[in-house]
Amino acid sequence: MKYEIKGDSLPLVICYPEQGEKLITERGSMVWMSENMKMETSAGGIGKAFGRMFSGEAMFQNIYTAQNGPGMIAFGSSFPGAVRAIEITPEKPIIAQKSAFLAATEGVELSVHFQKKIGAGFFGGEGFIMQKISGRGIAFVEIDGAAVEYDLYQGQKLIVSTGNLAYADASVSIDIETVKGVKNVLFGGEGLFNTVLRGPGKVVLQSMPLSSFVATVSGSIQK
Repeated sequence: MKYEIKGDSLPLVICYPEQGEKLITERGSMVWMSENMKMETSAGGIGKAFGRMFSGEAMFQNIYTAQNGPGMIAFGSSFPGAVRAIEITPEKPIIAQKSAFLAATEGVELSVHFQKKIGAGFFGGEGFIMQKISGRGIAFVEIDGAAVEYDLYQGQKLIVSTGNLAYADASVSIDIETVKGVKNVLFGGEGLFNTVLRGPGKVVLQSMPLSSFVATVSGSIQK
């Protein structure tokens, strides 16, 4: 399937499925499409539906199928940032922040991912529950702000501010560490914890997580 990502601050992905090809998306992501795209709404089973709900997505998904020839459909981001296309294989799933999933080709599965380390979940900023995107196909994910990626070698550590992890290979370990020094904690403005990523694998970071954006706007309004 061909696709193109367009736009700057509020990007979208335009997909061109062949006849019979299916695309899966979350509710409200479609912004325009050709008239031969048929929409069906499905939960995909109770277990999968609740898993998506706990991972920050809607219980129901929309499935679009090109009929009577090639089709065209566009999916828009919900927040200023970037859209990334990721090749998903059974050997290489990814772990993403809540609400990262935008759309995917048939064969890609979205499920809940619980952090193995409780501390990383409750204090690391990415949440105790994240999204696991697996299967086989192309997944389109949303990133808050600008995206920067790093390839970590075995055992390499990267310290990341709370909430700035967009997604990572499932092989990457996610943990937390306490900011050292009382004055650093009280006056440094970086919070009490940082997220620690340990390779091997690729990590993609985001410049402005939605939670930080909301806090900044709220602070400006209160002033």
